[in-house]
Amino acid sequence: MNVAKNHTSHPIYVSLYEKAMPDTLSFAEKGALALECGYNGIEISVDETDARLARVLDPVVKKEILQEIHSSGISVKTMCLSGQRRFPFGSRDAEIREKSHEIICRAIDFSYDAGIRVIQIPGYDVWYEERGKDTEAYFAQGLARVIPYAAAAGVILAFETMENDFMNTSAKAMKYVADIASPYLQIYPDLGNIRNGTDDPISDLQSAKGHIAAVHLKETVEGVFRNMEYGQGRVDFVGCMRELMLQNVGIYNCEFWYDGKTDPAELITRNRQYIEKCFLDAKGEIS
Repeated sequence: MNVAKNHTSHPIYVSLYEKAMPDTLSFAEKGALALECGYNGIEISVDETDARLARVLDPVVKKEILQEIHSSGISVKTMCLSGQRRFPFGSRDAEIREKSHEIICRAIDFSYDAGIRVIQIPGYDVWYEERGKDTEAYFAQGLARVIPYAAAAGVILAFETMENDFMNTSAKAMKYVADIASPYLQIYPDLGNIRNGTDDPISDLQSAKGHIAAVHLKETVEGVFRNMEYGQGRVDFVGCMRELMLQNVGIYNCEFWYDGKTDPAELITRNRQYIEKCFLDAKGEIS
Protein backbone atom coordinates (compact mmCIF):
# COMPACT_ATOMS: atom_id res chain seq x y z
CA MET A 1 0.00 0.00 0.00
CA ASN A 2 2.51 2.53 -1.21
CA VAL A 3 0.36 5.54 -0.47
CA ALA A 4 2.26 7.36 2.26
CA LYS A 5 4.31 9.26 -0.32
CA ASN A 6 1.36 9.79 -2.65
CA HIS A 7 0.85 13.53 -2.94
CA THR A 8 -2.55 13.24 -4.64
CA SER A 9 -5.74 13.76 -2.62
CA HIS A 10 -5.99 11.89 0.66
CA PRO A 11 -2.52 10.34 1.05
CA ILE A 12 -2.56 7.75 3.82
CA TYR A 13 -0.10 5.64 5.82
CA VAL A 14 -1.17 2.05 6.54
CA SER A 15 0.88 -0.08 8.91
CA LEU A 16 0.54 -3.64 10.19
CA TYR A 17 0.06 -4.68 13.81
CA GLU A 18 3.10 -6.59 15.00
CA LYS A 19 0.97 -9.48 16.33
CA ALA A 20 -0.30 -10.22 12.82
CA MET A 21 3.05 -11.97 12.30
CA PRO A 22 4.71 -14.93 14.06
CA ASP A 23 6.77 -14.20 17.16
CA THR A 24 9.45 -16.52 15.78
CA LEU A 25 10.46 -13.57 13.58
CA SER A 26 12.73 -10.83 14.87
CA PHE A 27 11.37 -7.30 14.91
CA ALA A 28 13.44 -6.45 11.83
CA GLU A 29 12.15 -9.56 10.04
CA LYS A 30 8.58 -8.57 10.85
CA GLY A 31 9.21 -5.14 9.39
CA ALA A 32 10.69 -6.60 6.23
CA LEU A 33 7.73 -8.98 5.80
CA ALA A 34 5.20 -6.16 6.28
CA LEU A 35 6.94 -4.04 3.63
CA GLU A 36 7.22 -7.00 1.26
CA CYS A 37 3.46 -7.57 1.57
CA GLY A 38 2.57 -3.98 0.78
CA TYR A 39 2.31 -2.16 4.10
CA ASN A 40 4.04 1.14 4.90
CA GLY A 41 5.40 0.02 8.28
CA ILE A 42 4.48 -1.80 11.49
CA GLU A 43 3.01 -0.94 14.87
CA ILE A 44 5.09 -2.07 17.84
CA SER A 45 3.35 -3.89 20.68
CA VAL A 46 4.15 -3.34 24.36
CA ASP A 47 1.62 -5.65 25.98
CA GLU A 48 1.09 -7.16 29.45
CA THR A 49 3.83 -9.78 29.15
CA ASP A 50 7.13 -9.25 30.92
CA ALA A 51 8.98 -9.78 27.63
CA ARG A 52 7.13 -6.98 25.86
CA LEU A 53 7.19 -4.62 28.84
CA ALA A 54 10.97 -5.10 28.92
CA ARG A 55 11.14 -3.27 25.60
CA VAL A 56 10.56 -0.01 27.44
CA LEU A 57 11.69 -0.92 30.98
CA ASP A 58 14.93 -2.87 30.41
CA PRO A 59 17.74 -0.71 28.95
CA VAL A 60 19.43 -3.69 27.28
CA VAL A 61 16.26 -4.92 25.57
CA LYS A 62 15.32 -1.37 24.62
CA LYS A 63 18.72 -0.83 22.99
CA GLU A 64 18.40 -4.04 20.97
CA ILE A 65 14.96 -3.13 19.61
CA LEU A 66 16.00 0.42 18.79
CA GLN A 67 19.04 -0.91 16.92
CA GLU A 68 16.77 -3.17 14.87
CA ILE A 69 14.50 -0.25 14.03
CA HIS A 70 17.28 2.14 13.08
CA SER A 71 19.52 -0.32 11.22
CA SER A 72 16.69 -1.83 9.17
CA GLY A 73 14.96 1.43 8.34
CA ILE A 74 11.57 0.07 9.47
CA SER A 75 8.88 2.73 9.66
CA VAL A 76 7.31 2.61 13.14
CA LYS A 77 4.97 5.56 13.70
CA THR A 78 2.74 4.07 16.41
CA MET A 79 2.95 1.96 19.57
CA CYS A 80 0.16 -0.12 21.09
CA LEU A 81 0.73 0.13 24.86
CA SER A 82 -1.75 -2.52 25.99
CA GLY A 83 0.50 -3.34 28.95
CA GLN A 84 -1.40 -0.69 30.87
CA ARG A 85 -4.27 -3.12 31.20
CA ARG A 86 -2.11 -4.97 33.73
CA PHE A 87 -0.90 -1.74 35.33
CA PRO A 88 -3.77 0.75 34.94
CA PHE A 89 -3.94 4.38 36.00
CA GLY A 90 -7.16 3.69 37.89
CA SER A 91 -5.99 0.91 40.21
CA ARG A 92 -6.81 1.19 43.91
CA ASP A 93 -3.28 -0.08 44.60
CA ALA A 94 -0.89 2.88 44.82
CA GLU A 95 2.07 0.71 43.77
CA ILE A 96 0.27 -0.33 40.58
CA ARG A 97 -0.59 3.30 39.83
CA GLU A 98 3.07 4.25 40.26
CA LYS A 99 4.13 1.36 38.01
CA SER A 100 1.62 2.56 35.42
CA HIS A 101 3.19 6.01 35.47
CA GLU A 102 6.69 4.54 35.14
CA ILE A 103 5.68 2.34 32.18
CA ILE A 104 4.05 5.13 30.23
CA CYS A 105 6.96 7.52 30.85
CA ARG A 106 9.45 4.89 29.68
CA ALA A 107 7.22 4.22 26.65
CA ILE A 108 7.36 7.94 25.86
CA ASP A 109 11.16 7.84 26.15
CA PHE A 110 11.27 4.82 23.81
CA SER A 111 8.97 6.54 21.33
CA TYR A 112 11.11 9.68 21.33
CA ASP A 113 14.20 7.59 20.56
CA ALA A 114 12.45 5.47 17.91
CA GLY A 115 10.67 8.32 16.14
CA ILE A 116 7.21 7.05 17.13
CA ARG A 117 4.57 9.78 16.89
CA VAL A 118 1.58 8.24 18.67
CA ILE A 119 1.20 5.88 21.64
CA GLN A 120 -2.16 4.17 21.81
CA ILE A 121 -3.20 3.83 25.44
CA PRO A 122 -6.11 1.65 26.57
CA GLY A 123 -9.33 3.37 27.58
CA TYR A 124 -9.70 1.43 30.84
CA ASP A 125 -9.75 2.84 34.35
CA VAL A 126 -9.20 -0.77 35.54
CA TRP A 127 -9.57 -4.20 33.97
CA TYR A 128 -8.77 -6.78 36.65
CA GLU A 129 -10.48 -4.86 39.47
CA GLU A 130 -14.06 -3.86 40.09
CA ARG A 131 -14.76 -0.41 38.70
CA GLY A 132 -16.04 2.48 40.79
CA LYS A 133 -16.05 6.26 41.15
CA ASP A 134 -12.67 6.02 42.87
CA THR A 135 -11.06 4.12 39.96
CA GLU A 136 -12.40 6.74 37.53
CA ALA A 137 -10.90 9.48 39.69
CA TYR A 138 -7.51 7.74 39.88
CA PHE A 139 -7.60 7.29 36.09
CA ALA A 140 -8.14 11.01 35.54
CA GLN A 141 -5.38 11.87 38.00
CA GLY A 142 -2.93 9.53 36.27
CA LEU A 143 -3.67 11.11 32.91
CA ALA A 144 -3.21 14.64 34.18
CA ARG A 145 0.10 13.66 35.75
CA VAL A 146 1.63 12.11 32.61
CA ILE A 147 0.51 14.51 29.88
CA PRO A 148 3.19 17.15 30.62
CA TYR A 149 5.87 14.45 30.17
CA ALA A 150 4.42 13.47 26.80
CA ALA A 151 4.17 17.10 25.75
CA ALA A 152 7.82 17.77 26.59
CA ALA A 153 8.83 14.81 24.39
CA GLY A 154 6.46 15.77 21.59
CA VAL A 155 4.76 12.35 21.68
CA ILE A 156 0.97 12.07 21.43
CA LEU A 157 -0.94 9.78 23.78
CA ALA A 158 -4.21 8.64 22.24
CA PHE A 159 -7.05 6.58 23.70
CA GLU A 160 -8.03 3.28 22.19
CA THR A 161 -11.78 2.75 22.32
CA MET A 162 -12.16 -0.51 24.24
CA GLU A 163 -14.42 -3.52 24.83
CA ASN A 164 -16.16 -2.42 28.02
CA ASP A 165 -18.56 0.45 28.50
CA PHE A 166 -16.08 2.74 30.27
CA MET A 167 -14.68 3.96 26.94
CA ASN A 168 -16.05 1.92 24.04
CA THR A 169 -16.81 4.95 21.87
CA SER A 170 -15.01 8.08 20.72
CA ALA A 171 -17.69 10.20 22.39
CA LYS A 172 -16.80 8.73 25.79
CA ALA A 173 -13.09 9.28 25.17
CA MET A 174 -13.77 12.91 24.27
CA LYS A 175 -14.80 13.65 27.86
CA TYR A 176 -11.22 13.11 29.02
CA VAL A 177 -9.70 14.76 25.95
CA ALA A 178 -11.79 17.87 26.60
CA ASP A 179 -11.00 17.89 30.32
CA ILE A 180 -7.22 17.63 29.78
CA ALA A 181 -7.32 20.01 26.79
CA SER A 182 -3.82 19.21 25.50
CA PRO A 183 -2.71 18.58 21.91
CA TYR A 184 -0.80 15.61 23.36
CA LEU A 185 -3.94 13.72 24.44
CA GLN A 186 -6.08 12.55 21.51
CA ILE A 187 -8.05 9.52 20.34
CA TYR A 188 -6.87 6.39 18.49
CA PRO A 189 -10.21 4.67 17.84
CA ASP A 190 -10.64 0.99 17.17
CA LEU A 191 -13.34 0.69 14.50
CA GLY A 192 -14.33 -2.83 15.56
CA ASN A 193 -14.78 -1.88 19.21
CA ILE A 194 -16.75 1.22 18.24
CA ARG A 195 -19.08 -0.90 16.08
CA ASN A 196 -19.74 -3.13 19.07
CA GLY A 197 -20.31 -0.06 21.24
CA THR A 198 -22.75 1.83 19.02
CA ASP A 199 -25.05 1.26 16.06
CA ASP A 200 -23.94 4.59 14.57
CA PRO A 201 -20.14 4.51 14.27
CA ILE A 202 -20.05 7.33 11.71
CA SER A 203 -21.71 9.79 14.10
CA ASP A 204 -19.38 8.59 16.84
CA LEU A 205 -16.31 9.34 14.71
CA GLN A 206 -17.79 12.76 13.92
CA SER A 207 -18.01 13.48 17.66
CA ALA A 208 -14.20 13.29 17.80
CA LYS A 209 -13.50 15.40 14.72
CA GLY A 210 -10.15 17.15 15.03
CA HIS A 211 -8.96 14.77 17.75
CA ILE A 212 -8.32 11.48 15.93
CA ALA A 213 -4.56 10.91 15.73
CA ALA A 214 -4.64 7.43 14.16
CA VAL A 215 -7.06 4.55 13.65
CA HIS A 216 -7.09 0.80 14.31
CA LEU A 217 -8.77 -1.10 11.48
CA LYS A 218 -10.20 -4.17 13.22
CA GLU A 219 -13.06 -6.52 12.37
CA THR A 220 -15.67 -7.54 14.95
CA VAL A 221 -19.13 -8.98 15.39
CA GLU A 222 -21.37 -8.59 18.43
CA GLY A 223 -19.59 -10.04 21.46
CA VAL A 224 -16.40 -10.91 19.53
CA PHE A 225 -13.53 -8.44 19.66
CA ARG A 226 -10.51 -10.19 18.15
CA ASN A 227 -9.05 -13.00 16.02
CA MET A 228 -11.13 -12.16 12.95
CA GLU A 229 -10.06 -11.44 9.41
CA TYR A 230 -11.48 -8.58 7.38
CA GLY A 231 -14.79 -9.38 5.74
CA GLN A 232 -15.83 -11.87 8.43
CA GLY A 233 -17.60 -9.28 10.58
CA ARG A 234 -19.92 -6.29 10.39
CA VAL A 235 -17.65 -3.21 10.43
CA ASP A 236 -18.47 -0.67 7.70
CA PHE A 237 -14.88 0.04 6.75
CA VAL A 238 -15.73 2.00 3.61
CA GLY A 239 -18.16 4.31 5.40
CA CYS A 240 -15.79 4.86 8.32
CA MET A 241 -12.80 5.43 6.04
CA ARG A 242 -14.76 7.99 4.04
CA GLU A 243 -15.58 9.92 7.22
CA LEU A 244 -12.01 9.67 8.51
CA MET A 245 -10.46 10.88 5.27
CA LEU A 246 -12.88 13.81 5.23
CA GLN A 247 -11.44 14.60 8.68
CA ASN A 248 -7.91 14.40 7.21
CA VAL A 249 -6.93 11.41 9.33
CA GLY A 250 -3.83 9.89 7.71
CA ILE A 251 -2.43 7.10 9.93
CA TYR A 252 -4.12 3.69 9.96
CA ASN A 253 -3.07 0.37 11.44
CA CYS A 254 -4.35 -3.04 10.37
CA GLU A 255 -5.05 -4.95 13.57
CA PHE A 256 -5.52 -8.69 13.32
CA TRP A 257 -3.69 -11.66 14.80
CA TYR A 258 -1.51 -14.40 13.34
CA ASP A 259 -3.44 -17.68 13.60
CA GLY A 260 -0.40 -19.92 13.98
CA LYS A 261 -1.37 -21.99 10.93
CA THR A 262 -1.59 -19.91 7.75
CA ASP A 263 1.47 -18.87 5.78
CA PRO A 264 2.20 -15.41 7.27
CA ALA A 265 2.74 -13.71 3.91
CA GLU A 266 -0.52 -15.15 2.58
CA LEU A 267 -2.48 -14.05 5.66
CA ILE A 268 -1.26 -10.47 5.77
CA THR A 269 -1.39 -10.00 1.99
CA ARG A 270 -4.98 -11.25 1.82
CA ASN A 271 -6.05 -8.84 4.53
CA ARG A 272 -4.08 -5.97 3.01
CA GLN A 273 -5.85 -6.50 -0.31
CA TYR A 274 -9.25 -6.30 1.41
CA ILE A 275 -8.38 -3.07 3.22
CA GLU A 276 -6.81 -1.54 0.14
CA LYS A 277 -10.03 -2.10 -1.81
CA CYS A 278 -12.00 -0.48 1.03
CA PHE A 279 -9.78 2.59 0.87
CA LEU A 280 -10.15 2.81 -2.90
CA ASP A 281 -13.93 2.54 -2.60
CA ALA A 282 -13.99 5.20 0.14
CA LYS A 283 -11.84 7.55 -1.92
CA GLY A 284 -14.15 7.00 -4.88
CA GLU A 285 -17.13 8.08 -2.77
CA ILE A 286 -15.30 11.29 -1.79
CA SER A 287 -14.27 12.09 -5.36
